[in-house]
Amino acid sequence: MLYVLSQQVPSAMPPEVCVRYFQRHDAEAFRQLNEHWISKFFTLEEPDRIMLADPLGKIVSPGGAIFVACAGAEVIGTCALTPEHDGGFELVKMAVSEDWQGRGIGRKLLLFAIQEAKELGIKRLRLETSHKLGSAIHLYESVGFKHVPAHPSPFVRADVFMEIEL
Repeated sequence: MLYVLSQQVPSAMPPEVCVRYFQRHDAEAFRQLNEHWISKFFTLEEPDRIMLADPLGKIVSPGGAIFVACAGAEVIGTCALTPEHDGGFELVKMAVSEDWQGRGIGRKLLLFAIQEAKELGIKRLRLETSHKLGSAIHLYESVGFKHVPAHPSPFVRADVFMEIEL
């Protein structure tokens, strides 16, 4: 027996989403995606401006890594790992385009970053976020991040602190 589910054939299939390492030409998308989400919920702060203006110099050159989620040629999400003075790394600048939110892109980026951190021999990841970002906090908790006591932060918006042992 043959079942016909739909007579409509989509004109174009949505592109597959992949996660990869940042390339120089991704810098503008990295800046725009992060500036957009930060400005939507908070105020863009000076540490944001510095990092977003020079992601290679401020993140990659000191030993960090940046990852991007792409749909075809379009960068639709970002996250990065920055080294800390104690040997751990911080997960920073996680952003997903509003058009792509709710489709698991953030989870895909986060799991990719954790796997890459493990392969690089990183033993601990930490992050700072805000209580206003409940869905982000839930995502972090769902992959094993635990809440830790507050510590000094360069960001006024940071009031939730988490880490995961790898």
